[in-house]
Amino acid sequence: MMRYLTILLFTVFFASSVFASHCPTLVHKIDEQLKMVQLDSATETRIKELRDRGQSLHNQGKHGESVKVLNKALDELDAAM
Repeated sequence: MMRYLTILLFTVFFASSVFASHCPTLVHKIDEQLKMVQLDSATETRIKELRDRGQSLHNQGKHGESVKVLNKALDELDAAM
């Protein structure tokens, strides 16, 4: 039982550290793509709101949620291109 608990804790710790380093990469990718495209103001505002929310979640240590929000921003950005 202790062995499984140790493996579970290690997995959770490792996964959160992977997400933590992934968030800034996604933010940077969104910022770079926003520089290269022309979007209508409503779409651009929505993507920037998602980007900012993802950054805020990252800063709060909620990396899994941050990655989901940032990926949603990227999906919307890709759809608008």
